[in-house]
Amino acid sequence: MALVIAGERSGAGKTTVTIALLAYLIRRGLNVQSFKVGPDYIDPMFHAFVTGRPCRNLDPVLTSESYVKKCFSRHIQDVDYALVEGVMGLFDGVSRKKEAESSATDFVTDRSSATVVRDVNDVKDLTDLSKPEGKQHYSISFASTAHVAHLLNLPVLFVIDCSRLSGSVAAIAHGFRSFNPNLKFAGLVLNRVASDRHLELLQDALKPLNLPILGVLRRDEAVTIPDRHLGLIPAEELPNLHAAIDKLADLAAVSFDWEQLLPLLAATRMGGGEGSEQLLDRHSLPSGIEAQKDDVVNSLGKQFGVRIAVARDRAFNFYYQDNLDLLEELGAELVFWSPLDDAVFPDNVRGLYFGGGFPEVFAQKLSGNILIRDAVRSAIFSGMPTYAECGGLMYLCDSIVDFDGNFWPGVGVLETAAAMGKRLTLGYREAVAVRDSSVLTALDRVWGHEFHRSHLTVEPSNPVYHSWRYGKRGEVEAVAEGWGVCQVHASYLHLHWGARPDIPARFLQQCADFDCKGNLGDRT
Repeated sequence: MALVIAGERSGAGKTTVTIALLAYLIRRGLNVQSFKVGPDYIDPMFHAFVTGRPCRNLDPVLTSESYVKKCFSRHIQDVDYALVEGVMGLFDGVSRKKEAESSATDFVTDRSSATVVRDVNDVKDLTDLSKPEGKQHYSISFASTAHVAHLLNLPVLFVIDCSRLSGSVAAIAHGFRSFNPNLKFAGLVLNRVASDRHLELLQDALKPLNLPILGVLRRDEAVTIPDRHLGLIPAEELPNLHAAIDKLADLAAVSFDWEQLLPLLAATRMGGGEGSEQLLDRHSLPSGIEAQKDDVVNSLGKQFGVRIAVARDRAFNFYYQDNLDLLEELGAELVFWSPLDDAVFPDNVRGLYFGGGFPEVFAQKLSGNILIRDAVRSAIFSGMPTYAECGGLMYLCDSIVDFDGNFWPGVGVLETAAAMGKRLTLGYREAVAVRDSSVLTALDRVWGHEFHRSHLTVEPSNPVYHSWRYGKRGEVEAVAEGWGVCQVHASYLHLHWGARPDIPARFLQQCADFDCKGNLGDRT
């Protein structure tokens, strides 16, 4: 068993509640695995900071419903407790299921009172649903927190922001619970409660619902995590985070009903299911994979003994752990380095991986590290396979234009500038590769996610993708997206490779074929 932490909307306090629960469990010396619904990178950084374990993203758009279940099953095998932080509001998702996905999110609802989970044994399988006469049939949004809770058969701990509520809290709780009685509610957390009198009003209003209040968090600005243009400021940039986590652990000790919560949070061991190792064996990998003489054969028998330089620092830290795991499971040695702080380029590497992050925040320092910029440019022009997402794409441009209009020279591989603006580009994308690149072959279809406030001043003349807003293919014109220069694949799209191990396999094959002796080229 585990709990899904959900809210009525974004900003209700899911992350605060999740971190407080994690901090208290870790303080007690327990092993905890956390998960995050959706494509987010920043919340998982806080989870990992607290637990010391990578947080795993559960996103059926970027991967698949089956991968979500297998990933969850795989990573709770060796822990005492587990919890899943939801995304946005409980029922907020996307409007269309992916092709070939199941219809498991089509639920049957009625107007009767929903079941309240008081014990782990109360949770029943939700996959065998019928549609009795007189019942209202609702369709639950794909990739919503409710969808993932259903896929994993987990109860929901529902967080309500009570800062501007009293009696209306009951209508909110009743509405969310009764919208789909097949979802199991463990109880409520009342967040941002102002006073004892405020709490009494909330409790009186909720009493007729017979829905347990498992936590009460008082209004306290001191435990707020600061944010900026793309959400919370990442954990690595907050020097006093340890103190804030300690305070949240103290708060959790007295704010939650641990007698009821602990059994619900306990991880139930299940069959290991298929993780990325099993998928690697089953998935159709690219043909013509050949081992180099110096390849190292790992435990899976995959032959890619190459060193890959992975940029990871305050400017580049948006990575799905499953992507990194797949590279290692395929035999790669990952060399983590900092384009921001390092003075020497990693040696003996055959590939470059630049994740997303905040290069715009650190543009001046990135630009000032001229030796590293020159080394990256030389490596790319020599033909070194390079994969760059979002912030990585920005770094490879001629320049980055920050929010104040300052121009900071970039690596200079892509003949365009990445300019910051007020417009947020956000959402899932379906994309089809229009030509071969270092990670895809022409006509490959992928699902990705965009989340950025920058735009390119010059669009690519020979793009790697045609992309559509997820669910809108055939209804709107495709957008040309992504740059391919030398052996670079640079795009605003973030990809999760969990259900597509052929992508890292192709990348590593390209890296294995690179002999580090290429000549300097040009941007063609």
